[in-house]
Amino acid sequence: MTWLFVRLKLSLVRGGLRGDFGKQAGFVFSLAAALLAAVAGFALLSLIRLAPSGVAFDLVAAAFAMFAVGWIIVPLTAFGLDETLDPARLAVFPLTTRQLATGMLAASAAGAWPIASLAALFGGMVALAHGPGGVLLGVPAVVLQFAFCLTASRLVTTALSGVLRTRRGRDLLAVAAIFVVLLVQLPNLLVNRGLSGDPTRILASVGDVLRWTPPGLAAHAIADGGLVGVAELIVVTMSVVVLGWLWIVALRHALVRPDASTRSGGSVRRPGRVSIGRFLPDGMLGAVVAKELKYAGREPRGRVNWIIALFVTVLITLSLHGQDGRAGLGSVLGPACMAAVMIGLQAANSFGIDGRSLWMNAVAFSTPRDMRTDLAGRHLAMAVIGVPMLALVSLFAALLAGDAVWALVAAPIAWGVLGVAMGVGALTSVTSPYTYPDRLNAFSGAAPGQGGQAFAVSLATTLVTGVLMLPVVLPVLFGLTWWAVLAVPYGVAAAWAGRRIAAGVGFARLPEIVAAISRPT
Repeated sequence: MTWLFVRLKLSLVRGGLRGDFGKQAGFVFSLAAALLAAVAGFALLSLIRLAPSGVAFDLVAAAFAMFAVGWIIVPLTAFGLDETLDPARLAVFPLTTRQLATGMLAASAAGAWPIASLAALFGGMVALAHGPGGVLLGVPAVVLQFAFCLTASRLVTTALSGVLRTRRGRDLLAVAAIFVVLLVQLPNLLVNRGLSGDPTRILASVGDVLRWTPPGLAAHAIADGGLVGVAELIVVTMSVVVLGWLWIVALRHALVRPDASTRSGGSVRRPGRVSIGRFLPDGMLGAVVAKELKYAGREPRGRVNWIIALFVTVLITLSLHGQDGRAGLGSVLGPACMAAVMIGLQAANSFGIDGRSLWMNAVAFSTPRDMRTDLAGRHLAMAVIGVPMLALVSLFAALLAGDAVWALVAAPIAWGVLGVAMGVGALTSVTSPYTYPDRLNAFSGAAPGQGGQAFAVSLATTLVTGVLMLPVVLPVLFGLTWWAVLAVPYGVAAAWAGRRIAAGVGFARLPEIVAAISRPT
């Protein structure tokens, strides 16, 4: 039964790649990235061997704990993309709960990224093992650490599967994931601001806490290599067994409880709420703007893009201002422009969020002008939210830099970057469209197998936007701050030109665009 689940997963992957060059290219890119991650992770952990023994143990224990946290968080963000994560997909199988659990665990371990994770963990054995005892205990310790990551990941995902099918649950997941990203960046912020104590002592304090966790016990078993290490591996084994038992209990409960996502309950319009439609222009343009603003307010994937852009920019802004407080105009322009690019990347696949419903637009468009109007409405909705957000980001960065006047320079340039990114995104939207998965996941940027294409489109949009903005940004950086007044008309012209070219190309490719964003997920 275990081998059957592995073969089933491999067959699904092979079948999904058949006859689709885009998915094949994305799969090859994912394999290459997994190989690079495995080599880099193994090398970095192996280099810890050069550190003193106490520091090496603390570092490996922290690395093992980070692996476990990553295994818990990443599958949650992929919920709704990987069918093997949702136990409801397997509820109709004539199998016992234990058979399902064994098969799902094996399917979790099968894949390029799980293997890459296991290979990187073996770098911890190289870093800590001293003598034959350390090597003999190191192999089972790494395998048990990997099993701990798998079972913990499955337990959390299965226990939260019912909540993750609801819109509130997906919103909560989005906020929680962003909060975790902020916590991960906390050490970097502390280093930039200056630590109040000795870093070695702080690391030792963290190691003392992690020492009694399963990842810490696995790391200590490798470093000890004696009878104490054997006892520690027994404790780790027991923790894996307990997690496995809890997972089976959660799986049994998930297979019989009702699906919360199918319960009735819709949005109710509250009396007295002002409709934004009265402030929008009439006709197709106003209708598109209203639709896009509703996506941004109600669609989890729409909200999470804006939240990520804001929080990542704030983190970068704080990271650029160290303890000495020295900052220049570049420390204000950098975060503002990065926020503009991150917002503008939403325009790189403008039609993807519409999915199959785009066919209604396709039959309504009678000329390229109609498609240009549709793109203009999408860009206007993005500007309604993005322009004030970029102004606030610029002001925040300027205040941290110690000169609020710099916000008057950074904000226009950020607005120009946003306009250029929207113009470039209009072209990629009609030349390289791809499917958004079902609304079950707020972090889904592309359908399974199209992640490589989505990454390539985002990277191309970022690079082309950066190159096109050089004539405006470079003079400002070299002291011609008044040159920033040209950024806004430059961005508006770039967005207009991008929409005009994209409308001509996209109108002729409407059937291909609808097919590209309507693939089954």
